[in-house]
Amino acid sequence: MRTILYTPNEIMIRKLESNFPLTSEEKQALNKLPIQSVDIKTNQDIVRVGDQPTQCCLLIEGFSCVYKLSLAGKRQIMAIHVPGDIPDLQSLHLNVIDINIASISPCKIGYILHDDVHRLCERFPRLIPVFWRETLVDASIFREWLLNIGQRVAYARIAHLICELVLRLKAVGLIKENTFEMPVTQAELADATGMTPVHMNRVLQMLRAEGLISTGRNEMTILDWPKLKEAGEFDPLYLHLEKKAVS
Repeated sequence: MRTILYTPNEIMIRKLESNFPLTSEEKQALNKLPIQSVDIKTNQDIVRVGDQPTQCCLLIEGFSCVYKLSLAGKRQIMAIHVPGDIPDLQSLHLNVIDINIASISPCKIGYILHDDVHRLCERFPRLIPVFWRETLVDASIFREWLLNIGQRVAYARIAHLICELVLRLKAVGLIKENTFEMPVTQAELADATGMTPVHMNRVLQMLRAEGLISTGRNEMTILDWPKLKEAGEFDPLYLHLEKKAVS
């Protein structure tokens, strides 16, 4: 499946608009925001714990993840990011990064200087709550992930995560006929949901066998959305998406 491509500024605007209506003047200003694009290979760190960045990163193409490591070297994936996301937006106000951000697939990253964002917000004060809202939605997603890992059975856990990715990708126009890019490996899904890769494989087989999803090379198709939502106990409230973004 070929990913639908947008310019860096377009994908950022689409994501911000999925959570907050923007004026034409705000969109015009965001469209002029300087963004330096860089290609990143799979499984490369983009940001590391302890970094003190002067810029934040916009995910333009591909998938990335937020992760932390235990002292024993075990990885917990704490978020999966899709195009339009700014995973380290908190670096605008926190001097030191306390997470690792890495590519899951080949990615195109756009670097935006903090000073440019601050100047933009000074000119357009309404954008301050727009960016603030992004961090609040990230926190809401973190809370839902905690519930997902702690209280849902494995089958519901994976169905819920798939439902979330579907709506977040749909909000930025990256789903076509219920099919979307899905480069996240079973090992990465396992690290994101507190399961072993073997258990993850069995759950995905169950979802396929029951006709809820089909999978191909780096892509997934939703075959029965109502049943997938039911299987995942999925309520999209925590994503705080504008209705028009996913209609």
